[in-house]
Amino acid sequence: MTANLTEKTAEDAKAGAASIAEAVSRIASQTEHSFSEASKRFEKVVGEGLEQIKAQSRTYGDNAGEHLDEAQRYIVEKVKEKPLIGVGAALGVGVLVGLLLAGGRNNR
Repeated sequence: MTANLTEKTAEDAKAGAASIAEAVSRIASQTEHSFSEASKRFEKVVGEGLEQIKAQSRTYGDNAGEHLDEAQRYIVEKVKEKPLIGVGAALGVGVLVGLLLAGGRNNR
């Protein structure tokens, strides 16, 4: 009778272990599926964000280019109207840049 009880206990333990292994396998499969879905959603969100940033940067770049063109036309116009003021402004900027660059050399 003790042998029968030992065999039944061993069979119950094997059945319990098989049940646990099956549950662990099912949980691992569900977890893998969940991570896969989350990865796909994350990739989609990041892709959409990058596309939005690209579109905005193109808009800002085009806008900045237009402003630079306007500024260039304005400066050329003013220099043509009053060339001496343009030369004086260029000379003043050149002197300031020269002083800034030479300022570090005088400290020796």
